[in-house]
Amino acid sequence: MFTFGKKSRQLIANIRRQRAYDPPVLTQGSGMSSLAIEAPVSIGWIGAGRLARALATRAYRAGVHSAAVASRTHANAAWLAQATGARALDTQGVADAADWVFITVPDDAIARITAGVRWRPGQLVVHCSGAGERDLLDAARQAGADTASFHPLFLFAGLPDDAERLGGASIAIEADAPHDAALANLAQRLGCTPLKVRPGQRALYHAGANYAASFLLCALHEAATLWQAAGIDRDAAVDAMWPLVDGTLAAARARGLAGALAGPVSRGDGGVIDKHLRALDALGADHATLYTALTRRALALAAERGAPSADVLADLAKRIDRAQ
Repeated sequence: MFTFGKKSRQLIANIRRQRAYDPPVLTQGSGMSSLAIEAPVSIGWIGAGRLARALATRAYRAGVHSAAVASRTHANAAWLAQATGARALDTQGVADAADWVFITVPDDAIARITAGVRWRPGQLVVHCSGAGERDLLDAARQAGADTASFHPLFLFAGLPDDAERLGGASIAIEADAPHDAALANLAQRLGCTPLKVRPGQRALYHAGANYAASFLLCALHEAATLWQAAGIDRDAAVDAMWPLVDGTLAAARARGLAGALAGPVSRGDGGVIDKHLRALDALGADHATLYTALTRRALALAAERGAPSADVLADLAKRIDRAQ
């Protein structure tokens, strides 16, 4: 039998103590096929990775009942079940026990997992993929279940405070009525903001999310690489970037993206851009190519802000074009 270590038991105890005292009310409409907003529903989780741990834990603190959890790794299912008062079952057991089933496995496994379960009419089956459309759940739809997508715009780092930090994030929802309203209600009860994405546009939406998360890390990695090439110790370079990052984000929150723009584009300083490009060309690889692509985005931000003038921005664009 799987047993929990001291740290895991303490974390589970903390999760239970932090439950909210104002539970959400997810409700059931007049028929079995319209779970909406009046009688409590039970939720099941197929997959117990980072996303499921944060969502299920936060739902538990908000008073949302999780009935069952399944995972290919029994220890993960057992941990999450213990933390949320649910049962650790197999995938079919989760589907049999819950009104709403969240499939929180990697995108490539969603359709396969869905096809391997016997669903029932009126059940709601939800995937948490950012890029995947609802057709990943077609096997459930063909069995009479309703389908939806529920994707948190959040970087799940696998940290103990992921569930706490999830508050304030947005969640992209796609569902038919009445489930769209019920899932939006759930998002709000989790302290999150519901977003609507047009059907067929999930991949575009998710590509955008990558710029605000993983690609941001890639930009910071590039900065550290350039500083290291300039002779700065790598660890010192990473430490040095945080005041810049924090200041940039604070300015963006206060003044908007275009209003927070700084650097040579914001000043119309073409000579500095030329120096940057020569240094990056000398470094080789694709450093100059990445710089020019991002500089074009900076030109778009400057044009949105209305400064520098259109003539100055046109001159900067020509410098970038000549560099390629």
